[in-house]
Amino acid sequence: MTTERVTITGLGAITPSGLSVPEMWDAVVNGRSGIRVLESDEFETPHARELGVRIGGQVRGFNPEDYVPRPLARRLEDMHVWAIAAADQALAQAGIHVPGAGQRNTALPWDPARVMVVVATGSGPLQPHHQAALAFEQRGQRGVPLSLTMHGASDAPAALISQRYGVTGPARAVSATCASGAVALGEAMRALRHGYADAAIVVGVEDCVNPINVSSNANVRALAAGYEDHPERASRPFDRGRTGFVVSAGAAAMVLERDTVARNRGANVLAELAGYGASSDAHHATAPLPDGRGAASAMRAALADAGLTPEQFATGAPDGGPLGHVNAHGTGTVAGDAAEAAALTAVFGGGVETSPASTTAPQLPITATKSSTGHLLGAAGVLEAVISVCSLREGIIPPTINLDDPAFPELAIVPEPRRLPPENNTMVLSNSFGFGGHNAAILISKR
Repeated sequence: MTTERVTITGLGAITPSGLSVPEMWDAVVNGRSGIRVLESDEFETPHARELGVRIGGQVRGFNPEDYVPRPLARRLEDMHVWAIAAADQALAQAGIHVPGAGQRNTALPWDPARVMVVVATGSGPLQPHHQAALAFEQRGQRGVPLSLTMHGASDAPAALISQRYGVTGPARAVSATCASGAVALGEAMRALRHGYADAAIVVGVEDCVNPINVSSNANVRALAAGYEDHPERASRPFDRGRTGFVVSAGAAAMVLERDTVARNRGANVLAELAGYGASSDAHHATAPLPDGRGAASAMRAALADAGLTPEQFATGAPDGGPLGHVNAHGTGTVAGDAAEAAALTAVFGGGVETSPASTTAPQLPITATKSSTGHLLGAAGVLEAVISVCSLREGIIPPTINLDDPAFPELAIVPEPRRLPPENNTMVLSNSFGFGGHNAAILISKR
């Protein structure tokens, strides 16, 4: 068994904040929200018009036929094509030939049997199951479409991407609610690090902005409500006025490679996936442990996996400052943000200010980019990893918008874009926590 560094060579994104990584990053770093009043025919039915929450992050302006032929686009769900599109973008940046719509690519620079595809999703393709249930009630067995069997499972995007690129290594789905994306990246990293594969295509995808999913999350009082006049103000991580998260849909992708494989083919390395930690609260169906023990465990494990202590991360730069920053899970739920704040304080101690006026320890910058993108649930971890890579490469921490009245003054949350000196811009710790007590953290490092 080998142990090798894992590099990131490609990024992709189809989101409410943009249909490519440059578009998405420009919106996030400049604090432009992708949250709008929900617009689609399914939100115009009698029951949907009565929903108490009618805001979210929808993918707008996306043309499936830019990526797949029209007959296939008609058979696939939106999430399938979003996943394909994000993977195409990431592979193109990694220097891989991307086939046109309706074509396949078998000219990979890797042995196809040594490439894995991992798709992260919290819920999978909900829409075909909903539509099939309605069709069965109306028409019986003959009304249920064949596509439900072929494309109705959570692993369907992984199979489609494998087929598109002729990849014959393992292809599977990973589901750990809102921690799914970070878990997928971490498990792929481990497979590459220990020599089970040479490359991995990791995609997070979620199509959750529909009346059923919105209703369910609203019923457990998880969603921000009452912002139909100003939807861009609804997602408020770590603010005293936060009332819940804002659900968003979309996809994000990363290409990972073993370091020697990337170097041997002359790939442009963007960053390194250096650490991963995961844990479970074993506490409650939706509520986190109030003291953040589970989240803290995942963060400590990710740092230890990279050979770091929390103190080194928070104060290990040459000037005594932090090595980087944290991209918090920060959804805007009352209990979730409080638990994460407790976990951050517990892990980093003196690296997190206990008083804004204190000069005894440098502040560890923290951002919560769901304030502008909304919460992509199972895809969030991959999207925020993509944002973290962009942050390292550009030397800018994106802002936490809508932070009007900070609820946790002990945290150095960044309300405006902040440029960091190179010595304080070497790593990002990205957190992902989910219902059911799933916790995951990944550490991304500049090369």
